[in-house]
Amino acid sequence: MALEYKTYEEAKERFRWRERWELFDGTKDRFNIAHECIDRHPRDDVAIRIRFEDGRSEVYTFGEFSEMSCRFANFFESRGIGQGDSVAIMLFPSFSLYVSMFGVFRRGAIAVLCFPLFGPDAIAFRLEKSRAKAIVTTRDMVEIVDPDLAERLNLKVIYADDLIERLKKESSDYAWNTSADTPCMIQFSSGTTGAPKSIMYRHGAISVAAVVMKLGNGLREDDTYFCPSSPGWGHGIWYGTIAPLIFGRAIGTYSGKFDPEKVLEAMEEWGVTNMAAISSHYRLIIGSGIADRFDIKLRRLVYTGEAMTRDMIEAVHETWGIYPYVQYGTTEAGPITLDYGGFENWVVKPGSLGKPMIGGVKVAVLGDDDRELPCGEVGQIALWRNNAWVKIGDSAYMDEDGYFWYVSRIDDVIISSGYTIGPVEIETAIMKHAAVEECAVVGSPDKDRGDVVKAFIKLKQGYSPSDELAEEIRLFVRSGLSKHEYPREIEFIEDLPKTPDGKIRRKVLKERERSKKLELQGA
Repeated sequence: MALEYKTYEEAKERFRWRERWELFDGTKDRFNIAHECIDRHPRDDVAIRIRFEDGRSEVYTFGEFSEMSCRFANFFESRGIGQGDSVAIMLFPSFSLYVSMFGVFRRGAIAVLCFPLFGPDAIAFRLEKSRAKAIVTTRDMVEIVDPDLAERLNLKVIYADDLIERLKKESSDYAWNTSADTPCMIQFSSGTTGAPKSIMYRHGAISVAAVVMKLGNGLREDDTYFCPSSPGWGHGIWYGTIAPLIFGRAIGTYSGKFDPEKVLEAMEEWGVTNMAAISSHYRLIIGSGIADRFDIKLRRLVYTGEAMTRDMIEAVHETWGIYPYVQYGTTEAGPITLDYGGFENWVVKPGSLGKPMIGGVKVAVLGDDDRELPCGEVGQIALWRNNAWVKIGDSAYMDEDGYFWYVSRIDDVIISSGYTIGPVEIETAIMKHAAVEECAVVGSPDKDRGDVVKAFIKLKQGYSPSDELAEEIRLFVRSGLSKHEYPREIEFIEDLPKTPDGKIRRKVLKERERSKKLELQGA
């Protein structure tokens, strides 16, 4: 069977991307995500598990999922939504969301998954950029859709509030007609700077997710899978929804404002053994201080999205007895480096980015002259694409064993008195202080040093901002790092600016600092 390798070394030597098609029923000429993820699995097996913020759960089988997504495809066809038409879906995780998403795939239309906590501008951008013909949402959320834009697009609004009941009138048979090259989804990068970039995916893209899920996440037939990432973002779409279904494993997710206790309750109740999430989810769970009260049976745990501090990695290990495995990539480039959870002989180097994706993906660290740097030297991560290096925008280095180690976003690098400083290491040191809940480090303009290291710190409950506490934190960090790395300036802040999917927006803080210093100079 495809991808059945016993060791990482065997997979690295023998794996070829063409073999991924052996995992599916379809061929490149006749291929549909809904069929591959739903129809070919036992109808009575569980396909979806959702825990809601009010504590209730909903569970659906592959049979129910298949029938309702067919009904949805018929529903859309009768309303003039054709193949190639874009359909926005703005919902929290629910049966209606998954039925709509895979119903769109069946129809051969193009899904545009929108994070339901977006503001009006973000929604308008995605609707206009995708030229959406319809939107599936609720009556209360539709209020943020610009009515003038909706009229200009001739946007059909499908209300999810009573959608499942309405679909019961439709036929449960649907003859799909798509290929691996048929467009299926427009995904927008989250990004911390600039307008989001749109990426068009085709039905065959799930074959790449299948390889990562099998070799990276190490998903097995006896696993119960869980991923709380929102389907409004890439990780929640691909590794929270599509990838487990490929192998007949149920979606397991949480719907609502993230609540560590309710998430842990669901993980215990469902017997979760394999989990994937963004770094902040693990930080919230471990930070709650209650994780050890639950009988959690995890054997594999994967993180992505942002770097995880070494302290947090060790805290996860102390709590659950396993080290988290990393996956590093971008919306535009796909998987770049990862830990290979599918092999028992894989050696995790906690805090690293793992090794390059197998199958011919070439990754290097480049210097300013675009030449490959030797082990240990910091430069830009780059992928070899179309006979040229494509820089990712992150700085890193490679060790002697071929593992990559993240330093920072290139835009986040601080140059102070000639020293090149990455913020992550300083943030890690600051987070060790008992008073600190969250922090972000940026360069603040300084006439003598170019930049100085400045830390924005959110304190835990029970601690109050003061000059004395700032000096205590400053000395605490200085004692553990080089003398040029400690934060010379500290500002206490109520909340750090973040993207909707939880990434800290250091650029906002950096720009705020530069504006403030310019005003002071002008004064």
